[in-house]
Amino acid sequence: MAMPRRRLIRPAPVPAPPSADNQRQVQRLHERLDHERNTLARWQTKLKRAFNTVERCQRSVTRIERRIAQLEE
Repeated sequence: MAMPRRRLIRPAPVPAPPSADNQRQVQRLHERLDHERNTLARWQTKLKRAFNTVERCQRSVTRIERRIAQLEE
């Protein structure tokens, strides 16, 4: 297998210093991220509560259906 005689090692590109516009945009995105995370946490709480209520109702319906089936036999 042929190997190249030498390998070119190029320096990593130097990132440009952050501009004021870029910093403002990053700050706005961080604020939006915090807002969206808070919104998600609120909705997850409501979703858990709703899910527990649905489970409770399903258990109740199952229990009642089983009781009706027993009484009809």
